[in-house]
Amino acid sequence: MGDAKLRSLVKQAYEEGGRIFRLAPTWVPRSFLMPGRRLKLATKDLYKLGANRGGIDERWLTSVTNADNGPGTPPDEGLSYIVLDNKKIASLKDAIEIEGELILGKETIERYGGWKILTKFFDNLGPIPHHLHQDDEHAKLVGREGKPEAYYFPPQLNHIENNFPHTYFGLEPGTTKDDIKHCLERWNEGNNRILDYSKAYRLRPGTGWFIPPGILHAPGSLVTYEVQWASDVFAMFQSMVEDRPVSWDLLIKDVPEDKQRDLDYIISMIDWLKNIDEHFKDNHYLEPVPVEDTKSEGYQEMWIIYGAGDIFSAKELTVFPGKDVTIKDSGAYGLIVVQGYGKVGNIPVESPTMIKYGELTNDELFVSTEAASAGVRVINSGHENLVMLKHFGPGTNPESPEIGAYKQ
Repeated sequence: MGDAKLRSLVKQAYEEGGRIFRLAPTWVPRSFLMPGRRLKLATKDLYKLGANRGGIDERWLTSVTNADNGPGTPPDEGLSYIVLDNKKIASLKDAIEIEGELILGKETIERYGGWKILTKFFDNLGPIPHHLHQDDEHAKLVGREGKPEAYYFPPQLNHIENNFPHTYFGLEPGTTKDDIKHCLERWNEGNNRILDYSKAYRLRPGTGWFIPPGILHAPGSLVTYEVQWASDVFAMFQSMVEDRPVSWDLLIKDVPEDKQRDLDYIISMIDWLKNIDEHFKDNHYLEPVPVEDTKSEGYQEMWIIYGAGDIFSAKELTVFPGKDVTIKDSGAYGLIVVQGYGKVGNIPVESPTMIKYGELTNDELFVSTEAASAGVRVINSGHENLVMLKHFGPGTNPESPEIGAYKQ
C-alpha cells in the first residue's frame, strides 16, 4: 500500500473514530512457556501459530514493537493494527510513522520520536524463568534499548491463580557474584539452583510491582498487565523451570557475540545493589492510589502503575452503572476494557467472553493526544461497573505518585 493511500485511511479512521482508533487483538506465542488459558482466546486456538512456536500466552496492547521470537517469527508479530469498517487497515506503528504529530502531538514526536511503551497481558500456567531486562548501557551493545517494566494483576482476569501465584524478585542479601557464576557454570547439569539465592513474594490481585532494568525476577502465574519500555530484550538466568530445560540461547539472546561465554560480562548485566536490597518490597511494591475522589461524579480513577518517574504510568478507570462522564488526560494512551460494556467517545466497547483467533473485538482502543486533552466521553450502558485500564507513555503524567504512595 502506498504512503498516500495509507495516510488517507489512517486519517479516515482518526476522524470517524472521533480521534480514537479501534485496535485488533495482537496475539504472541512463547515457546518456553505454557498458556494459562485466561486471556479469553478460544482454547482450540491456543496453538494456532504452530506447536513448534509455542502456545499463545500473551496479548500485546497498542504495540509498535516487533516480537523477538527468533527464527520463523512473522515480520509483524507483536504489532497492533487499526480497524476501520471491521477490517485491519494499517499497523499502529506505520500510522504513527506517517501521522505521528496528528496522533501523539508535535511535542511528543520531537522529544521522544514516537510511542515508546509496550503494554501486554501475559498469562502462564506456571512461573517464568528467573531473568532480567538489560539497561540502556548493555542493550545498546546489541543495537537495542533497555527496559524498565511494571505489573498490575487485574482482579477481573484472575479468578483462578494457576500453579504458582508467587514471583521471585532479586537476590537475597549476602549473595555473591561467585554464587551466581556457579549457577551459570551448572547450566547443563539440570536445575542450576539460582532460585536458592532469591526470595518469592505472594502475588495478590489488585496490586503490582515496578521493576527497573537489571533486576532478576521470575514472574508467577497470575494474569499480568505489564507496562514497559518498548523493547523486547531479556536474559534468562534459570536453566530449568518445572522440569523443562531453558536453552542457553535465551540467556545470551541480547549479549554481544564475543561475550556469550564471558560469565563475568553476563553477571555485569545484574544491577547488584538493587537486587540485594534489604528493603526490596518497600522500594518496588505498588497498590492502587486514587487520582482524586470523583465517586460522586459517577466514576473513580486509580493510579495502578507509577513510580517510574515520567517514563510510563497506568490508571484503572471505573465508570459506575448508568453513568455518563467525560475524562480528560494530558496525552495519548492505550485502553483495554476488562469489565462491562458501553461507549468510549463514539465507539461501542465491551469486554468479550471468548475471542477466536483473528476475530476483531471491541475492547481495545488508542486515544490520541487531541482526544485525551479535549476530554473523552465514557458511557456505561450496563448494570455492572465498566472497567478499563489506561496506559500512558513518557512525558504525560509527571504528577504520578512515587513508590510507597499507597501507604499515605
